Amino acid sequence: MSREQLAVERARASFQSGTTKPLAFRIQQLNRLQCFISERRSDIEDALKRDLNRTANGTVLYETLLLEGEIQLAIDKMAEWTAPRPVEKNLLTMADDVFVQPEPLGVVLIIGAWNYPWALTLQPLVGAIAAGNAAVIKPSEISFHSAQVLEQLLPLYLHKDLYPVVTGGASETQELLKLKFDHIFYTGSSTVGRVVMEAAAQHLTPVTLELGGKSPCYIDKNCDIRIACRRITWGKFSNCGQTCIAPDYVLCEPSIQEQVVEELKKSIKEFYTDDPKSFEDYGRIINVRHHQRLMSMMEGSTVAYGGDSDESQCYIAPTVLKDVTGESKVMKQEIFGPLLPVITVSDADQALDFINERGKPLVIYVFSNNNKLIKRFLAETSSGALLANDCLVHYSVTALPFGGVGSSGMGTYHGRHTFDQLSHMRSCLIRKLNMEVANNLRYPPHTDKKLSWARLLLLKKFNLGQLGRMVLLAITAGVAAYVVKLLKERY
Repeated sequence: MSREQLAVERARASFQSGTTKPLAFRIQQLNRLQCFISERRSDIEDALKRDLNRTANGTVLYETLLLEGEIQLAIDKMAEWTAPRPVEKNLLTMADDVFVQPEPLGVVLIIGAWNYPWALTLQPLVGAIAAGNAAVIKPSEISFHSAQVLEQLLPLYLHKDLYPVVTGGASETQELLKLKFDHIFYTGSSTVGRVVMEAAAQHLTPVTLELGGKSPCYIDKNCDIRIACRRITWGKFSNCGQTCIAPDYVLCEPSIQEQVVEELKKSIKEFYTDDPKSFEDYGRIINVRHHQRLMSMMEGSTVAYGGDSDESQCYIAPTVLKDVTGESKVMKQEIFGPLLPVITVSDADQALDFINERGKPLVIYVFSNNNKLIKRFLAETSSGALLANDCLVHYSVTALPFGGVGSSGMGTYHGRHTFDQLSHMRSCLIRKLNMEVANNLRYPPHTDKKLSWARLLLLKKFNLGQLGRMVLLAITAGVAAYVVKLLKERY
């Protein structure tokens, strides 16, 4: 038996024992996860420094801060999330208990990403634990040092059998994908996403695919271009551009192109100094292969600013490109690095056409003071999210579902959305073995009179959640008695 198969079988056996059902156990495990992050902070920081040249403060800001918030939210809200959820009734079911009961799916496979190897691996785990699942955790092998810390230290805090960490490369991932899971949660490229989905189909396993794509950023000529470019610079070059929701390219009218390029230059210098290579808060490309990929993408475009690189350090300076068209090499795939193309369009109409001719992005950014224009982008495009006048910050709002649409992914998570995504919403109706006379409506013969009554009783909705308890009991008894009386008289 392979290491991967053994981990899955142990997780399933532990899940089937009922260990994860009590809320107290789930809360205990989430508290242990919180302890892991707090007590092993230096190990996490060291791993990220070695993987992505991220600073200690950058680790807190971009990895652990929001993760700790997710854990605390799940602990605080778990009783509410797991409680039966009443639904609207009709007159025939008003005396019944009708509700949705969230229940665990079983064993979840979580395949993490390398660009934010802690947040994007452990955030889904928070929801999996809160929902009462077992979870097999497969960190990305590309962020090698983070994967090693997870493998070595996480089992010291969480239940070893319920939440095993399986490391390795493509072959280990392929072995896992051959096995039966109850849900697969994958974060990464669309290329691998297709492989995951194909493997999941063999077992009819549902999937959540958090992918990426080319997220556009339109700048209206009448907005404050200086502020817009500051926010775009931060959103694009954080983590050296290796962020799935980073602005992939800028669209603007020719009349403001030079101003946009100039303001981007100023912001890059302000944030990262004249020497980003030696600036501690500017990261590195994850490996040489991705460095070479990014350098080749610049071919055919004009470097308006930046462009410096050092393959031995996996360094590429924050770079602004111009003379870019939809046919340029840099526009053929998601950039996922510190290259920002500026493309000119005649007006907002052409910008909308440009966006809609391509795959649905993970997010659309629009910078404008014109609310009507913002609403046009909202109404005339489709994307996982739309953010006006800023970048990235929607990710921090746990009440918003985070995820893509079409080629940018399927399924959502964050906060309660993760819990719901990794739960089965079980439909429940509990009724008593009395009032059998009311069922004459459904029993043969199916007369016109019965159909008339059925239409009234089935189509008239009654939202019991809006009534007080005493009123509810009185109305239920009254309507039930009335219906029984009518049925006895007529049938």
